[in-house]
Amino acid sequence: MDIRAFSAGSGPILLAAMLMVAAGCSGNSQGQLPPVPVTNAMAPHSITYTTDFPLKEDPISEAGRWIGGKTVGIDWGDVATTRGFAFGRAGPKEYADSVALLAGSWGPSQTVEAVVDRGHVFRAPEVSLRLRSSLAAHRCTGYEISSSLRGDDTAYLIIVRWNGPLADFTYLLNVAGKQHGVTTGDVVKATIVGDVITAYKNGVQMGQAKDATFRTGQPGFGFNEGKNGDYGFTQVTVTASDAGP
Repeated sequence: MDIRAFSAGSGPILLAAMLMVAAGCSGNSQGQLPPVPVTNAMAPHSITYTTDFPLKEDPISEAGRWIGGKTVGIDWGDVATTRGFAFGRAGPKEYADSVALLAGSWGPSQTVEAVVDRGHVFRAPEVSLRLRSSLAAHRCTGYEISSSLRGDDTAYLIIVRWNGPLADFTYLLNVAGKQHGVTTGDVVKATIVGDVITAYKNGVQMGQAKDATFRTGQPGFGFNEGKNGDYGFTQVTVTASDAGP
């Protein structure tokens, strides 16, 4: 069953039902899948999904719940998992970040939260959260909120709008300083409500930007280009609703 094929008008309740079927048919004995997305049918409608990556997968799928930057977008990279850990498989070209987006239809007000595992890093490692994003062949759009894993004043926080083709992106925020670096156990979070995108570290607001280009899309996460160490996420939680600002 390809859950990507259902229409946005079908709503989150149908998504949850389809994901339950997919989970029941996966037959993967490596670990137990996380529960299907939890849907709140009361207005405003919302849906939440949490995973701590119980399976070893390359690329991440979790019974078809995720789509990948290489698998679908071709020019980017996928995200892979071992038990309890997600990490990047960047593409070979410059700016070919690894991307994983949740399949299906998600409300425009979105929150993505993740727990960092810094591992051993070098060069320019960064962890990324994705909001209102999409993937198609040779096309990636949406908002990326990335935090550096550097431990000094060269650390940074960026909010980027991906415009479609590989390497075609626009900085909406680019700030530097040691306070923006993240390490093992830190919780990074990004939200979008209306045209306001906000980045947090451990519950503290770290940066904000405004952009009205993309009104819909899928939430997700990823990691930057190239080989920069063995860092990743140990847990990701996504919430989306149709509530307005």
